[in-house]
Amino acid sequence: MSASPVGRVAFVLKGYPRLSEAFIAQEIAALESRGLDILIVSLRHPTERRVHPVHAEIRAALLYLPEYLLLEPRRVLRAWRRVRGWPTYRAARALWLRDLARDPTPNRIRRFGQALVLAAELPGDVTHLHAHFLHTPASVTRYAAVLRGMAWSGSAHAKDIWTIPEWEKREKLAACEWLVTCTATNREHLGALAPQGRVELVYHGLDPIRFPAPRGERPHRDGSARHDPVVILSVGRLVEKKGTDVLLEALAQLPTRLHWRFVHVGGGPLRGALERRAQALGIGDRITWRGALTQDEVLAEYRSADLFALASRVTGNGDRDGLPNVLVEAQSQGLACVASAVSAIPELIRDGVTGLLVAPESPGEFARALASLIADPQRRRALGEAGRARVAREFGLEHNLERLASKFGLVRATAAQAALAAE
Repeated sequence: MSASPVGRVAFVLKGYPRLSEAFIAQEIAALESRGLDILIVSLRHPTERRVHPVHAEIRAALLYLPEYLLLEPRRVLRAWRRVRGWPTYRAARALWLRDLARDPTPNRIRRFGQALVLAAELPGDVTHLHAHFLHTPASVTRYAAVLRGMAWSGSAHAKDIWTIPEWEKREKLAACEWLVTCTATNREHLGALAPQGRVELVYHGLDPIRFPAPRGERPHRDGSARHDPVVILSVGRLVEKKGTDVLLEALAQLPTRLHWRFVHVGGGPLRGALERRAQALGIGDRITWRGALTQDEVLAEYRSADLFALASRVTGNGDRDGLPNVLVEAQSQGLACVASAVSAIPELIRDGVTGLLVAPESPGEFARALASLIADPQRRRALGEAGRARVAREFGLEHNLERLASKFGLVRATAAQAALAAE
């Protein structure tokens, strides 16, 4: 494989591998297949034993930084001794101290310590740094880039955009070479804070090889048979912004004449509280909590379900979804979706055409939307097929990834160029 036009690139991630970040692994694998030489730098060690199949396809080497500085003091001290004599050290330290004055937290101190280690241990063939997420990873990347006199870029997603202060976004956007983000809503917000042309929209895109279109038709369940209930699926971490509590309230309000079963995929800190809430609502025995699953297992759940639901919300600290990948995945399987009209979700779902949108924090409205589709398999099929067609047309991996690949200087050879190269 020939060398990348930009040389080796270090991707700085908060944690790797992670089941909830399959989209990042998919991106890395696809960029590798196009010739990009990648080093994965992770700020945290993995906390999950299971991984997705795509993780096994990634060839990139791994560098884990000290998750907590006090646990690896010699490594941090060794890095500091090495870089403190560099001519760039004074500027990096001044930048960090200015940030620390505005954000006097232990986390800010940890970021600089991790950046020292990254700068000191970065292999000499790495020519560019790329941060996934605009909050912690971008801070570490920015400090390390100043220390190494190196350009850096970034990918911004959801929480990392909406939970950091404006001053931090402005300064990072001014400092990076370029940044991509996965929704038009994000691009509009960040573009207003950045130099012109700095921020570009690149949807994550769905790999049709990993999510091939299903064969055959789903059963025409209509909620009338107790022994054959309509299966409602939701996939997402059990955290506040996913609104699973709102979804439980909506399920509890469904008409008693309708027979349904709810399956939830995903782990998270709120699982215990949500299970107790389901019991208090009297619907606990109709719910299956599957926990975190691999991509192949989630695909099987999509294909077994009749309807997909996601009640996303904006939390008190501004955290919110961008464009949840699970909605794209569900629609790729022809699954009718009901979702909250939050953030970039309307960029994917066109209300009444490719799915149903409801107001956030509205369990009554959500219940009515669910009830209408539970009882109408023909409409579920029509919405699901329209959603599947739009995902295939506008949210495919190839189209969107080519835009990102070009940012790294990767250009696919035309057939004529390939023929000449083969001679």
